[in-house]
Amino acid sequence: MSITPIEIQCLDKGFVRLIDVMGDDNSIVQAARVSYGTGTKRLSEDRGLIRYLLRHQHTTPFEMVEFKFHIKLPIFIARQWIRHRTANVNEYSGRYSEMKDEFYVPSLENIRPQSTMNKQGRSDETFPTEQAEAIAEKFAASQDQMYAEYRELLDMGVAREIARINLPVSNYTEWYWKIDLHNLFHFLKLRIDSHAQYEIRVYGEAMASIVKGIVPVAWEAFEDYALHSLQFSRLEAKAIMSMLNELPSDETLAAAGLKGREALEFKDKFNKMKNLK
Repeated sequence: MSITPIEIQCLDKGFVRLIDVMGDDNSIVQAARVSYGTGTKRLSEDRGLIRYLLRHQHTTPFEMVEFKFHIKLPIFIARQWIRHRTANVNEYSGRYSEMKDEFYVPSLENIRPQSTMNKQGRSDETFPTEQAEAIAEKFAASQDQMYAEYRELLDMGVAREIARINLPVSNYTEWYWKIDLHNLFHFLKLRIDSHAQYEIRVYGEAMASIVKGIVPVAWEAFEDYALHSLQFSRLEAKAIMSMLNELPSDETLAAAGLKGREALEFKDKFNKMKNLK
């Protein structure tokens, strides 16, 4: 698929750049109709088919769409990112090339204390401006010192693969990252969530804005059935049913956007919840 490259700036020096796409909403429909054969003729509308597939977690057709991104990001974010082992990755090499004098320094509003409620996150509180400025200066000073020492080691003839080892994880790296839509949706569900670290969330939101423009129907379904959906445990479902007396009317369901097959599926879920033991 021929595209015009799209680039979105991220953090202070990073970016997300879409460089290639294979497929779109039509590719999902095409793959599903081959797989399902004549049985899909009842789902005559492409939008309805895509929504049905995602709602019922028939994920294979979404794997027919692929995105290739060029991404520039701090190494500490890359280390979080690489835990998603469902993509093809090729990263800038500090063995073959010299690392660049580019480091991430958080903005003052993002330099925050450790949360007392979340062991792996920052607080909603902020430092006083003067204290935040002092912390940012300390970050920058350390980065300048470590990069100067890195350059000194290179000038001494130390191999690049050894000279780099003291560089901080705030150093920027780059990679090509290729992933199919099914796995990209899983990545985005986790990484644009409010609980994700701010810095990786910035990249996730940049990719989300690109993806929704290329597969708008699939994105709409993703928002409805994954991104903004909720999952209840058996105990939670029982607690909810204790507050409900009867099934909502068809008019109420329609007002909420539940019509036809989706309304029937909701009624089935309601009855299953009602009969939980």
